[in-house]
Amino acid sequence: MHRVSIKDVAREAGVSASTVSYVLNNTPTETISGETRTRVMAAVRKLGYVPNLNARSLSSRRSNLIGVLIPQTEPGREFMFSNPFYGELLSAVEYTARQRGYHLLLSGTQEDQSYLSIARNRGVDGIIIVGTYPGENLTELKRMDVPVVLVDSYVRDEDFHIIGIEDREGARMAVRYLIGKGHRRIGFISGSIRENGVNMKRYQGYCDALQEAGLPLEKGAVYSGTVDYEYGLRAAEEYVRRGKAQSAVFLTADVLSMGFVKGLRQMGLGVPDDVSLVSFDDVYLANMACPSLTTVHQDIREKGRKAVEVVLEAAADREKRHTEWILPLRLVERDSVREWREGE
Repeated sequence: MHRVSIKDVAREAGVSASTVSYVLNNTPTETISGETRTRVMAAVRKLGYVPNLNARSLSSRRSNLIGVLIPQTEPGREFMFSNPFYGELLSAVEYTARQRGYHLLLSGTQEDQSYLSIARNRGVDGIIIVGTYPGENLTELKRMDVPVVLVDSYVRDEDFHIIGIEDREGARMAVRYLIGKGHRRIGFISGSIRENGVNMKRYQGYCDALQEAGLPLEKGAVYSGTVDYEYGLRAAEEYVRRGKAQSAVFLTADVLSMGFVKGLRQMGLGVPDDVSLVSFDDVYLANMACPSLTTVHQDIREKGRKAVEVVLEAAADREKRHTEWILPLRLVERDSVREWREGE
């Protein structure tokens, strides 16, 4: 089957091939009349012309591709889309990239898999990495002349741009809220707590709030597993097995809270009547849950939009200096917390 070429479009529109190229690429240095543009675009639609992206990338030395890497820090997990946080983040990344004429190459990488090999083999113009830790994988990326934006990472390196939030302060905000509602024994439920990771920062914020209020840190109040709905279910079972000692819990992700609420309900317990909870993220499902979740809101879509904006700015200006964007947090009060009175 004959592939429609730019020459075919030029012949149909009665213009030169270079004019078609100027129109399709919106070349700012060329003045093309409105009538000519209309004729060219009509020919494109009639013939079903699709630009050859490979040829375009060779001539411009750009691929118009952004690599998005999400390290799979929990081995064996189909992790990427089991948490609605990633769906919202990637939706914003894809939409923003598409509006700027870029496409995404999305990859979930194993911890021992080289970021460099993925980036080099795909020929991307920039890379966004979500939730990575310090290590050799990042060090080797410096050998490429490609801008890298780290999202939700506590790696601090002048060669990388940063988009994030104050996870520790957000957790402190959540636990302070529970303490303000009268709760004195508060549990902590999260994914794996690793050094320099988001869950570690949120654990530290949890400890900060307890310490500020003069409350003890109970060893049996901490639950650590995986950030998914299924672990929320198991955490509810474990909470009951440990004697339901805490009147409230702070969970580090809304997806955990949804599983926790369901698990409690299966055992005849309710939120907030039997236990109150505050979680983190404020994904769109948090308001649809029953009960709706009191949670720490972060602007997930803005995080994705900003990541694309920064990586493309850096791709256009390779001398662009390190930038760091910390987005604000706020607590959203809904229906998953009740006042706790001494003696209950």
